[in-house]
Amino acid sequence: MRKWNGLILMLLAAVLVLSACGKDSGSGSNASGSTGESGTEAAATNDADRTIDTVMGQVKVPAHPKKIVVLTNEGTEALLSMGITPVGAVKSWTGDPWYPHIKDKMQGVENVGDEGQPNVEAIAALEPDLILGTKMRQEKIYEQLSAIAPTVFSETLRGEWKDNFKLWADAVDEKEKGNQVLADYDKHVADVKTQIGDKLSTKVSMVRFMPGKARIYYNDTFSGIILKEVGLARPAVQDNPGFSDDVGKERIPDMNGDILFYFTYETGDGEGSKMEKEWTEDKLWQNLEVVKKGNAHRVDDAIWNTAGGVIAANLMLDQLVSYFK
Repeated sequence: MRKWNGLILMLLAAVLVLSACGKDSGSGSNASGSTGESGTEAAATNDADRTIDTVMGQVKVPAHPKKIVVLTNEGTEALLSMGITPVGAVKSWTGDPWYPHIKDKMQGVENVGDEGQPNVEAIAALEPDLILGTKMRQEKIYEQLSAIAPTVFSETLRGEWKDNFKLWADAVDEKEKGNQVLADYDKHVADVKTQIGDKLSTKVSMVRFMPGKARIYYNDTFSGIILKEVGLARPAVQDNPGFSDDVGKERIPDMNGDILFYFTYETGDGEGSKMEKEWTEDKLWQNLEVVKKGNAHRVDDAIWNTAGGVIAANLMLDQLVSYFK
């Protein structure tokens, strides 16, 4: 009898223990179940691939890309401004291999060739999980790039860099940071506009010298867009919605303005500088009113034109306002 009583007591104890465990488990589940489940769902949602609309069609991109290769100078500055260092990037148009104004931020970044002709093998070797580029320069190798990693292309690389910036921010899943970068830039523009004040009616001329050619730059250029945002005027002949015109010396009179900024694309062989010297020593140039008044200024080609990104845009604003003080 005592044996049976002992067995019954043991069974009852086991039932109570199992019941308590069940309640504890259930209680834990109820306390954190909804939170835990939604956390899992949120993590799954946050880690899910996203679909981006691009000029090349819809592209599925990783939620949190870690190894990004960027194939435009403009895109490189977009990433850097959001605190992202790419694993690879096309080299700057001038510099060895990076522009001086971004060199310190490009430590350890692999040079993957020219913007006009990226090295596909070098890109593949980096095993990127996302590639950013542009149809304007790299359409012919889009399929090759897409076989390496999801590839997001902008349509063009003209003056309106903000549209591309928003695309890059979306592609790397950093819209919030991107919006802040743009908001800070817009505030910078407003500050410069205020500082220039009643001198906004000053007509600004822009000229570029390159190996074997000279150009008048219009409104749909990197610097042209910035001048327009600030509210500065342009000479009537340059107040053109286009990009630029290659011109002969007979067009030097069209380079006149209240203030003239000229920049030279020099790759190291001296040809760009040679063109600049030839033109700025020409009698037609020397007879421009803006030159005779000492209002023609040589500025940095990388900042005012070739870099084309948000970092250069902010630097150009700082340089621009210094000429109106």
